[in-house]
Amino acid sequence: MRFFPNPFCGRMRRHHPGPHGDGPHGGGPRHGGGRHAAEGGWGHERRGGRGGRRGVFEASELRLVLLKLIADEPRHGYDLIRAVEELTGGGYVPSPGVIYPTLSLLEEMGHIAKADAEGARKPFAVTPDGTAQLAQDKDTVDALFARLAALATRRAHTDGAPIRRAMENLKAVLMHRLGREGVDADTVHAAVSILDEAAQRIERLP
Repeated sequence: MRFFPNPFCGRMRRHHPGPHGDGPHGGGPRHGGGRHAAEGGWGHERRGGRGGRRGVFEASELRLVLLKLIADEPRHGYDLIRAVEELTGGGYVPSPGVIYPTLSLLEEMGHIAKADAEGARKPFAVTPDGTAQLAQDKDTVDALFARLAALATRRAHTDGAPIRRAMENLKAVLMHRLGREGVDADTVHAAVSILDEAAQRIERLP
């Protein structure tokens, strides 16, 4: 019996900072890479399935997103991760290994600085240079946040409860029907044809 890959078996995974203490700027661990990591353009949209990632931001774009969020209110690194996750409806969760090197670079550039606050973990606040940079790149910033909103909309449309229920139902039916002993090639090909037809009909929806 031949086994066909099931595209519906992937589950959405969400990344959360590890429990191993605060990073150099609070809110999560710092993973290596330093400035070079911040410049590497590491940003991925979380999608179902293994290895299903697609770039969301270039490094310079992520810097502007974080700078705008910090300009809105002083934040720690962990706050920024949660803020981006909320803006995208969970569609994109930047890792600490991306956030903290980017914050270090923004601090080196003079666009953010530690805010005056009580406690050891001081949030970052925007500097006059950072405010000027946001004003200069206002159109780009607006477009980036529109992209975040679009991710949230797409996530809501494709990862809602009815869609998940239907996909889980399809997965269960396929495993039950094609997992029986003695299933012949004609039955497998018939199931594949049904799936292909369903995919084509969904693609043609207005």
